[in-house]
Amino acid sequence: MKPIVAITAGDPAGIGPEIAQKAADHPRVRDVCEPVIYGPPDASRFEPGVLSADAGLAAYESICEAVRDAMDGRVAAIATAPINKLGFSRAGLEWKGHTDLLAHLTRAPRVAMMFWSDPLKVVLATVHVPLAEVPRLLTEALLGDTIDLTARELPRFAIARPRIALAGLNPHAGEEGLLGSEENDVLRPAVEAARARGVEIDGPFPGDTIFGRAMRGEFDAVIACYHDQGLIPVKLLAFGRAVNVTLGLPIVRTSVDHGTAFDIAGKGIADPSSMIEAVLLAVRLSKPHGQRSAP
Repeated sequence: MKPIVAITAGDPAGIGPEIAQKAADHPRVRDVCEPVIYGPPDASRFEPGVLSADAGLAAYESICEAVRDAMDGRVAAIATAPINKLGFSRAGLEWKGHTDLLAHLTRAPRVAMMFWSDPLKVVLATVHVPLAEVPRLLTEALLGDTIDLTARELPRFAIARPRIALAGLNPHAGEEGLLGSEENDVLRPAVEAARARGVEIDGPFPGDTIFGRAMRGEFDAVIACYHDQGLIPVKLLAFGRAVNVTLGLPIVRTSVDHGTAFDIAGKGIADPSSMIEAVLLAVRLSKPHGQRSAP
């Protein structure tokens, strides 16, 4: 029997409903699962490309319904179309995106955002926060949790003994304190502590070279200090093919590597490639370990 995968339609005023339907209808998806779309029954009342609190609330309700069904075992996994963070805010919702909302709904104590692609795998230590706040948030405890979570979760992706690298925060990874102290004060101690716990991790390495090294096979994944540090190389190498995976949840959740694209919503031209890849990866992750093939 094929697993049932919930595909949430995301913000109904964006391209989410279109790419959700295109993915659900795609032969590659139909071959491996039974897709079920979760979205507002009256989606036509939302004007394409128009930001609204109503659309934000509708997206939220669809996510909650899909999570309930995943937690209860009625669906094997969730693949989510994009939401609009401002739409969430206008609806009075406190969450900045899927990741923190899913952690809340599933009561997961520690989660992390990972972007999976064939050429590069990246985990983010901090996500949707202003760049000015990143140095304060990068504590040894936060990095230790992220490192441990990454090492624990990567075997789900057929990486038995993951080799992990930590990217530096500052240019040249601080140049021994000349260009910033965070590497010596926080990042390097976090790496050394993780190694003492048995994690195969190295760094911090300069951000302008470590992603290329990982792409060439020296490391299985890179932990980036902040959002754009990690997502620029992933999207440069694999935009439209990368998949957002939430690590640390008690359910399987994948998503696309792009946003709501209000500028092309309702025009029928949205590319469903990342949504298709998200569903296919969700199916693979939902299988017992012994039945999985490498994504």
